[in-house]
Amino acid sequence: MEIREISDKKIWEDFLLKIREKTFLQSWNWGEFQAKIGEKIWRLGIFNSSHQIGATLVIKITARRGNFLFIPHGPLVKELLMNDRKKVLELLLERLKKIAKDEKVAFIRIAPLWEKNKENIEIFQELGFRPAPIHIHPEVTWQLDITFPENEILKKMRKTTRNLIKRSQKEGVKIYFSNDLKNVKLFCELYQATVSRHHFIPFSYDFLKKEFESFLPDNVLLFFAQWKDKILSSAMIIFWQKIAFYHQGASLNLFPKIPASYLLQWEIIKEAKKKGCVLYNFWGIAPKENRHHPWHGLTLFKKGFGGEKREYIKTQDFPLSHRYFRNWIIETFRRYKRRL
Repeated sequence: MEIREISDKKIWEDFLLKIREKTFLQSWNWGEFQAKIGEKIWRLGIFNSSHQIGATLVIKITARRGNFLFIPHGPLVKELLMNDRKKVLELLLERLKKIAKDEKVAFIRIAPLWEKNKENIEIFQELGFRPAPIHIHPEVTWQLDITFPENEILKKMRKTTRNLIKRSQKEGVKIYFSNDLKNVKLFCELYQATVSRHHFIPFSYDFLKKEFESFLPDNVLLFFAQWKDKILSSAMIIFWQKIAFYHQGASLNLFPKIPASYLLQWEIIKEAKKKGCVLYNFWGIAPKENRHHPWHGLTLFKKGFGGEKREYIKTQDFPLSHRYFRNWIIETFRRYKRRL
């Protein structure tokens, strides 16, 4: 086995078409976005002789608490025996250590999209990884198979969810979508209101604009739910390799009796079907039933549309210097503060 850098978008995307469990965080466009916001990236392919068996986007994250190498929802490898999967990770780790030395980073962080089971956890443990104090991207997601006819998808929803969709329609909520870059500003106004209400650390306007820009013209849409003259709810949806991702959401709480967000999601699902998507990824949910978790309400909302939970092993850290432990203390404090 060997690792080679990949500089051809077609080679990269064609390989990822063969991978079943994946998210856009390993897409070519996500790498372009990271480069746009000033991060250094590497696109690595794992080869067995002339056959590609894996791929991973590596990002150097520059942070005040310490720089590190990060693999978001990767590495992505073909379905392999566990022993081969361990060999792939071992080979990749050696390459990452070399990059880390050149880049003078404190640690390596991997957020693997590998099913949470004993075997996968042991692979990371045996190579010297430890669970990260916090996660950057979801470790538990909610996904909906949208290959069924619309009426069947509706039937599988929670009754309350169906009723709220109908109520939203009766109240005259209108849904529209756009790929106009100018509308990112409108989305951000709702996004800031959501931040104030739920007290999470927001992405900047520049970040959201560049993310949207990186997936134009065909792979991203902004959806808006309007009631009378007010935009009540909005979502940024990324379409990639027949999967639609609910990556960013925002809403106002001005009219709580108008359930605009329910109709918004239903119209997103319908548009995703029109685009040929087979899966709708609602993105992150709370890891377990916990009424005190900050994502509890959002989790109930997402589950109401039907679907299934996908749980992956925790984000893993590989410390490279004593500087890692300063980062560990800061992130552990943040986790407790956010009740995650």
